[in-house]
Amino acid sequence: MVKKILHYLGEYKWMAAISPLFMLGEAACEMIIPVFMGQLVDKGIYGGSMTYIAGTRSRMILVAIFGLLCGMGAAYTRAKSGAGLARNLRKAMYDHIQTFSFSNIDHFSTSGLVTRLTTDVTNIQNSFQMLLAMAVRAPGLMIIAMVMSFYLSPRIALIYLIALICLSLLIFGLMGSTMRYFKEVFEKYDALNESVQENVSAIRVVKAYVREDFEISKFQKAAANIYLMFIRAEKRVVILMPVMQLAVYTCILLISWIGAHMIIGENGVSTLTTGALMSLLTYCMNILMGLMMISMIFVMVTMSQASMKRIVEVLDEESDLVNPAQPRREVADGSIRFDHVSFAYNKDAEEPVLKDIDLEIRSGESIGIIGGTGSAKSSLVNLISRLYDVTQGRLLVGGVDVRDYDMEVLRRQVSVVLQKNVLFSGTILENLRWGKPDATEEECRRACRLACADEFIEKMPEGYETRIEQGGSNVSGGQRQRLCIARALVAHPKILILDDSTSAVDTATDARIRQAFREEIPNTTRLIIAQRISSVQSCDRIIVMDNGQVSGFGTHEELLENNEIYREVYESQTGANADFDQAG
Repeated sequence: MVKKILHYLGEYKWMAAISPLFMLGEAACEMIIPVFMGQLVDKGIYGGSMTYIAGTRSRMILVAIFGLLCGMGAAYTRAKSGAGLARNLRKAMYDHIQTFSFSNIDHFSTSGLVTRLTTDVTNIQNSFQMLLAMAVRAPGLMIIAMVMSFYLSPRIALIYLIALICLSLLIFGLMGSTMRYFKEVFEKYDALNESVQENVSAIRVVKAYVREDFEISKFQKAAANIYLMFIRAEKRVVILMPVMQLAVYTCILLISWIGAHMIIGENGVSTLTTGALMSLLTYCMNILMGLMMISMIFVMVTMSQASMKRIVEVLDEESDLVNPAQPRREVADGSIRFDHVSFAYNKDAEEPVLKDIDLEIRSGESIGIIGGTGSAKSSLVNLISRLYDVTQGRLLVGGVDVRDYDMEVLRRQVSVVLQKNVLFSGTILENLRWGKPDATEEECRRACRLACADEFIEKMPEGYETRIEQGGSNVSGGQRQRLCIARALVAHPKILILDDSTSAVDTATDARIRQAFREEIPNTTRLIIAQRISSVQSCDRIIVMDNGQVSGFGTHEELLENNEIYREVYESQTGANADFDQAG
């Protein structure tokens, strides 16, 4: 897992490699200065040599400058490589998510993906930078300080060693009990992000139903869960500081007591100098603070393990849909053939969503699709642009199995206006060019005329340069639908799928849109899913769906005559029961 994450250092590997070297240089300089200070006291001050003091001062300044430069180099390379790792991870995840099929996306919640792209990556970035800063520096400080301590006084250095062993056992014991809390805490961020996302995206509904207090309560609960989890972890970590301070002060007292006796000596023979005692006291702080740094490394690594696992889950997710080895790169026409197709969202499902669909649609036909809620109308059309793969049977477009096409080529020839219309932040023209980035302004205007969107666009102060806010929040539902239809038409597709995409449009505008389709794009196969009979009755043929099966397929007149479901829907919407009975 760690190896996979570090792979995304990419071009920043060399910076990550030299950062520890800078840290070692800085740590070595910090350890040399106490030696100079001890010599300064012993040979300069007690020896009364100003020449030695001046020379030692110059050496200390040079070492301090070199240490400063090493520290600056370490900080720069650490920040650069950490930010680079975060950037590459986010890009890799985002690019990989774009390859997901709908079934892959169903494995992750939207809030979960947002958390992985933001909080989890930031957590890994911070942990990585801390590792570069401390993983070499802390052990380096401890080892160098311990070596220097034994060089100056093995007797006093044993005090450090005993304190180090005792503190290490305590720290690693506390870290073991803290790990599980840090592993759980980042999973709580999903619930927090989900609360924010739902509230912001549905703010109009929240206010319409006066549910602000409920949403605030839900957010506070999610935030409180994170707070409590962190508190439980921090209660254990916070014990380290007073224990560490107790150990430091105890060591200082022991060193001072034993060191004073060694300076005075037995029988007047000194075994330790005053300068050496000063150096030993400095090394005491360095050794114990190095141990504290190592304990913090374990905390950060523990916290980042959960984040790494969640990120690797996204990176390891393989798309269910892949291009064939030698894909077809041209769609001949808009003909569609369902050859005994069955489909299930879950391969282990007991019953498929679509059952033995056998249909043939000619290129250029206008096909209506109608049926009750849950009859699998949307599932049927989602297979055409290969948003999902069929479970059984074959689906052919232009006489070729959709699995044999390059997916990008297929989807450029099958424009879909989904049931939930989505616009992106940017101008109207930028939104229209989503289906065809190089579309001219005249092509966009023509598509808007066909979708009856030109009438409200031209009334806007900035016309086609009017800015659309995120999600199309500054246009009405009907305007949003018409812009989405125009966006689909700009691509000049061979197949156009309208998934209940005129539900927010009045019947007169709906009729004008359908008439424009018949007159202006007669060679494009049009599949129109609708709840209103009036939206599909003028189609060449109509598919009636019922519980994942085709209940009827024919013209409006044929279905009125032969299909009970269609007739019931027609009568309920038109009140034509009596008239039809008389006609029969």
